[in-house]
This record gives sequence, structure tokens and C-alpha cells, in this order.
Amino acid sequence: MGGNLIQKTSLPNNDLSIRPKVLCIGLAPSYYLTAAPILPNTTFLSLLQIDSRGIHLPENTLLTLSTENLNPKNSILYAFQIFYLQSQLLNTLYSMEISDEAVLVDCSRLKSAVWKDFDRIKRGDACVAVCKHCKKKLSGSSTSGTSHLRNHLIRCRRRSNHDVSQMLTSKGKKKEGSLTPVSFTYDHDQTKPDIPNLIKYEQTPVKDSLVTLTTGNFDYKRSRFDLARMIILHGYPLAMVEHAGFKIFVRKLQPLFELATLDGIVADCKEIYLKEKQKVTEMLDTLPGKISLSVDTWSAKGDAKYLCLTAHSVDETWALKKKILSFINIDPFLTEDMVSELIMSRLMEWDIDRKLFSLTCNNCPIHDNIVCKLRDRLSQNRFLLCNGQLFEVRCAANFIKVMVDDCLEALSPTISKIRESIKYIKSSQSVTEKFNEMVQEVGVNSEKSLNYDNTLHWNSTYIMLDVALEYREAFSRLQEQDFAYTMCPSDDDWSRASTITSFLKLFVEVSTVFAGSKHPTANIYFPEVCDIHLQLIDWCQSHDEHISELSLKMKNKFDEYWKKCSLALAIAAILDPRFKMKLVEYYYPQIYGGDAPDCVDIVSNCMRALYNGHDVYSTLASHSQVGGSDTSDTRDRLTGFDRFLHETSQSQNVKSDLDKYLEEPLFPRNIDFNILNWWKVHTPRYPVLSMMARNILGIPMSKASLDSVFDTGDRVLDEYRSSLSEDTLQTLICAQDWMQNGVQDSKSSSSSTALAICYDAN
Repeated sequence: MGGNLIQKTSLPNNDLSIRPKVLCIGLAPSYYLTAAPILPNTTFLSLLQIDSRGIHLPENTLLTLSTENLNPKNSILYAFQIFYLQSQLLNTLYSMEISDEAVLVDCSRLKSAVWKDFDRIKRGDACVAVCKHCKKKLSGSSTSGTSHLRNHLIRCRRRSNHDVSQMLTSKGKKKEGSLTPVSFTYDHDQTKPDIPNLIKYEQTPVKDSLVTLTTGNFDYKRSRFDLARMIILHGYPLAMVEHAGFKIFVRKLQPLFELATLDGIVADCKEIYLKEKQKVTEMLDTLPGKISLSVDTWSAKGDAKYLCLTAHSVDETWALKKKILSFINIDPFLTEDMVSELIMSRLMEWDIDRKLFSLTCNNCPIHDNIVCKLRDRLSQNRFLLCNGQLFEVRCAANFIKVMVDDCLEALSPTISKIRESIKYIKSSQSVTEKFNEMVQEVGVNSEKSLNYDNTLHWNSTYIMLDVALEYREAFSRLQEQDFAYTMCPSDDDWSRASTITSFLKLFVEVSTVFAGSKHPTANIYFPEVCDIHLQLIDWCQSHDEHISELSLKMKNKFDEYWKKCSLALAIAAILDPRFKMKLVEYYYPQIYGGDAPDCVDIVSNCMRALYNGHDVYSTLASHSQVGGSDTSDTRDRLTGFDRFLHETSQSQNVKSDLDKYLEEPLFPRNIDFNILNWWKVHTPRYPVLSMMARNILGIPMSKASLDSVFDTGDRVLDEYRSSLSEDTLQTLICAQDWMQNGVQDSKSSSSSTALAICYDAN
């Protein structure tokens, strides 16, 4: 049956025709495979991969390959020799098929340049295009066009490999020990029927055990960029290309690959950065909504300071997105005007100044004057909605951290006593046993164990205090019976520790909600912040002067945060269909008392003003897309009409999206509610309000992740990152952040990996 596809065939051993030092593949009609005993069965499977190529051959064809120079004792050499045999076998099979069944068509008259890389072969009435590099067959008829051929060349690995191989060969990089095809002849002495095709190989001198092939799936340029991507993605040091061990590993793994120099790998990383930056630019340009910016502060070894600018948005699929845009070195001698201009220049570089909606400061020493200058600059150009009332946002996790610092400072003497008490109990086996006896005597029934806290994570200090309070009676009893134990806290110490620990418990719970949410949208913050507000009001009324002073100190700092962020928090909660205005109406009377109605009206008026701004923007945007190219002057003259139509429509009894939304019943509350999915589904019903929801819900109310929300120190770049130039540092940090979105690796996607965090508790 001539022309059948080559197939794998399992045969019993007695059907195999074994010839010493000859590997044979029979192609008639049952397709036998025979080989010398020196070749393991794994080699058969490797050579049989040719069946996926779809090569057709005439029946009763036998192909033999000489293997007398194969060296199975050297595993590396042997593997490369077998691989090369397979490559040559494929080329021979292809040439046999063409010569026996097809007619090669002259492609010189074809106009498309793509035919330089294809042979056009005619079989009967059909034409086939065969890639000159990988031998893949595609349609070659005139009615099929050339787009599919061009697409194949883009994906064809052997095409790029061919160029690399030629380049390396011309430079004299071909290594000793490679197998070179000498001739293709017919062996008339074969005992098998018909005329077989014989390939003979000549062994060039071997100087070492390494063999380099100029064929195969090796792409030098691709490999260089893969190395650069690996360095960027995982934060490896650039100097690893100069490490002796890494050089040996790469040389043994792929002798064809020459490691780039340090300058070369920096250049490769820069090229990757520029390509990824173009993708991010296009993504930001096509966003359907506004962009919120966050600004974080980083320190380096020495006095260097950096600002990290990150863009946050909700994309067309209603998914939260964030991209680091710039990592800027800030000279300590820069004035406020210079810093604001520096930030503004980066916004204009990315062309997002006109799309900016809010700015969130996270542990950032940016003064209010700088934020005001940015807001005034953007407001003058009418880029900000609602006159920039929602522009400035403070990080919620950061203001909690500030209040936690006040708590820990106020309780510092007691915390020190508790630490020393735990240290004393663990100092010897006898003291531990004695303390356990005291625990039994006072009837403490707790399965929690006493442990030291980690001063870099304030939640561990809360856990230490919480557990120690359960054992307070045992500590007191131990002091009575062990005169060497002198660091036991007093009753007043325990009382204040109990109160302040309750403060810390609330802060731990709220911080966990902020950082641990699956959908960290702006709507989740309002009820948590309101609970803190109510607790601070209650704590300020404590009869303990020490506690009331601490509470008043914390409330003053909270009020500063509330003044800047309460509007954005409330509007985000209103856009949650489970709450709408009801949540504001529930909390405000508890917070403001008799002034609550006026405060609710302020939120409602701001909500409507923001909606009207989006409504006008939506109307103008939709009209700008209507009409032909020859009516541009008419559209310009009717811009005023668009505004008139918008104003007069509002005066009529037509309900807006906002009115319909607020009048409809609340959506049932559940734990797994995803507000972005809800708005995605309801966008057709609320086209204008959904635009507003996209912008509000995308505001980063808190930047802290679950891994960093309890950290007490400042963020400091490690020694390696601190030693890099500003341009290289920005290249590595930004490119890593952009590339991580396509990598399913939880460790590499964390912020600690992206920026090489070292926390400084000082």
C-alpha cells in the first residue's frame, strides 16, 4: 500500500532482523524496525518520532543507517550522535518522498517573498507548500493565499535555528566529534527486496567528550533572552553570568550557548523592559476607565530614597489591575515644587495625566503641599472629576500601623516585663516545671504556649500579650514563691495590658480584612473604618487617664485620615448593592449624633455631583464617536447642543441610573460576594453608574498585602539592589512586576520578591 503514513509497530523479537552495527527502518508494508544490540530500546522510540511529520513513502522501501562510529560508553556523545542520526534520517525520508511521488514547481515567478522559504510541490492536481526548514506541509494552491505560510514562518523554530547555526559555523564554532554526512548512495548488495537508500557517516576527530550540533531546536538569541527573563523574574543578581559555577553548568548543558557579559545581560534586560513597557502603554491607553495612582517610599543602603509609582485600574473585563510605572530616586535636597514636577513628568511620560482619578500615599513622606500642587495642576486642566474632592487618599493599613505604634509605645514597659518573664520561665527546666505547677494550682486552662514575639511583626506582639494575660495568675503565684523572679508585671500593668490588647485585637482583625480579601475593592473598607471610629470614641471616655490620653492621641490621627478619605469610603460603600445608602445612614448617627443628617447630605450631594460628571463625560464621548469623517465641523458646532440636551433631559421626569439603582432593593449579603462581577453583569442596566463604579472601586484604599500588613519596619532595598544604578534598578523592578502577571508562581508574584524587601525596624 504505497504512500501510507509511517507508523509505530510492536513486533515480537523473532521478527526482528538484527544486523551488527546497522540500524534499519523498514518501510514495507508492515514497517519493521531493526537495530544492532548496542542500541537501547529508548533509541527506537526517539527515532520513531518521525511519524508525526506525516511523511509518505512508497512501499517496499528499506532505509539503513550506518552506526559503526556510535560510542554508547560516552553518554553525552552518544545522545548527541543519536539525535543527529534522527535529524539526517528525517531529511533523507523527505528527499525520498519528494523524488518518488511529487514534482517540484518553479517558485521564481511567484511574487510573494514567502516562497523563498518554501518548496511548491505538485501532486496530481493538488499543490503542497513544504517548509525548507522543518519540512512541514501546508496548502500551496493559489486560492489559499500566503498568510498561513507567513504565520508558519513566524512560529518555525528551525528557521531561526538555521540562521544561528550558520552564524556559529562561520565563526568556527563547530566542535569536534560531530557527525558529518558524506554521501547518499544506493547499496546494490542488500538482501532486502528493491533498492534501499544508504547513508554513510564519517567521524571527525574527537578531542573531548563534548559534541556540538549545528542542527536541532537551539535558538541562541531566544536563549539569551530567556536567561535575561529568568534573572528579571526571580530577582537573581546580574553578575551570575560571571559566576564560574554557572558558566560550567551552562557549558555542559548547551555548548552552543555563549554567556553574555555583564553589560550584555544588562542590555538584554533593558530590551525586555522596553518591549514590556510598550505592552503596558497600550494597556493603559485602552482602559475604559480612569487610573488611580499609589506612591510608596523605599530606602536604600545609605541615604538614598526612592518613590515607587503604581497605576491601579479596573480593566474591560472588570478585573483589578496594577502596574509599577516608575521607580524614582529622590534627592533629599529637592524642593516640594521639584518633587511634584518630577511626579507630573512621569505621569505625562506615560500619558496618563488626563486619566488620573486619585492618588494614594502609602508610608510616604510626600507633604500635603505636594499633593495639593498635583491636584491644582490637574484641576486647572479639568482632568479631575468633582473638583478633585476624591483625589487624595491615605493608605488604610498605614494609618492603623500609626495607631498600633502608639499602643506599643504606651505599653512598652509592660511588654518588656512580659518578655523578661517568658525568658525567665524558659531559662531552665526546673523553672519551667515550677511554673507549670503554678498553672495547675491557679487553674489556668489554656492550650496556648508562651513564646517570644517578633519585633518586626506587631501582630506577634499582640499574640504574646494575649497569651500572657491568660497566665497572669500563674505569673503572680510564681513571684510569691520564687524570690529570683523579680520582673512580674503589677496589677496596674496587667489591667492596662488587657485594655490595650483589646485595641490591638481590633486592629489585627481589621488589618486582616484589608489585606486578606479575595477582592480588595474600595467598598470593603467603610464598615471596618467606621467600627474603629466608634471604638475610638468609646475609648476616649475611659476613666483610666493613661488609656484616655492614648485614645485621644490615636483619635487625633484617625480624624486626619477620616477627613481626607471619608467621602471616598462612603461612596464606595454606596456602590455596593448590598448596602447602598443604608450603611451610611446606619453609621453616621452613631458617629455624628445630631449632625448626622447634614453629613449624610454631604455624601449624597458629592455622589450626585460625581455621577453628573460621569454622565457628561459619557455623553460627550458617545457623540464624538458618531458621524462620518466629513461632518467634523458640524460635530464641533453641536458640542453645546450636547450639553443642552443633557441639562434639559435631567429636568424632565426621566430617572437616572443613580436613582434607579438607589430605589431598587438591596442585594442579599453573602461572604463570597464579588462586587466587580456584579457590576460587570449590570453594566447594560446602569451604563453611566457602572463607569463611576469602575473608577471608585479601583481606588487602592490600602496597599499592604497579607505578608506585609503587620510589619513594623520601613521598607529597604537589599544590598544588591542598592548597588544598582537608578536606570538599571527601575528596569529590573518594573519589568519584573509586568512579567509576573503571566507567571503562575505564588512566590514570584509577591511584593517581597518584586522589590527585594528588607525591613528596617530602626
